Amino acid sequence: MSGPEIVKLTAGYAVDWRVDIPHASYPFTSPVGNKRTALHQNLMAFSEPQRYRAIREICEYPPLRERNRQAVEKLKQTLIARYGHLAGEQLGSEVDSVLIERTQHWLGPFPDARGLYDGAATKHANAVFLRNVLDDLRLALELLLKTILGNDKSLENQIPQLGDFIRKRGGSSELANMFVKLVDYYTKYQNSYVKHDDAVIEEEVEFMFELTSSFMKHLVRLSYKGAV
Repeated sequence: MSGPEIVKLTAGYAVDWRVDIPHASYPFTSPVGNKRTALHQNLMAFSEPQRYRAIREICEYPPLRERNRQAVEKLKQTLIARYGHLAGEQLGSEVDSVLIERTQHWLGPFPDARGLYDGAATKHANAVFLRNVLDDLRLALELLLKTILGNDKSLENQIPQLGDFIRKRGGSSELANMFVKLVDYYTKYQNSYVKHDDAVIEEEVEFMFELTSSFMKHLVRLSYKGAV
């Protein structure tokens, strides 16, 4: 980050939390060897929970992510893994943001499925209506399959066609069989656990989100390939 960015981001937290930081303006008024030291000294002025929150949110700073997304994601995962207890978080408590962005890209030509998928992402990000997150994901996958396979069947009744669809577009029999089994268990899981909010196991929502995303990405890719 640049010197002005360090001041802008950390000074905002200092004001909110009424904490004095050593470098509240730029050019830095206090002696400092480099920008890294200045950032470190400003962050160390906060309590541990405050420092965790500040670093966690700085990881979402758009210019920083644009410059080096991979490094930022690695930092965020390391932060959650080592210090997530400061905010009640655990490693893996968030859906992979890159996976979401890629899935949204592939769903562009499928607005109905994309709308439901986006709604699920918003609800999950705000940790609300977890049952609805799973409902939205299931329906989004169902609508995608209806469009791709050209029918109006429920998700359960799409399963028999999935294997043929994958094989006809160059997929291996092993992948086709595995895909069919996964979707079969996916529908059974949904039927078992999403009827009531208190039945939803929060730690499993992320897995279901990323599994649905992987299903969708692969299906859309195959849909652009001609049948063999």
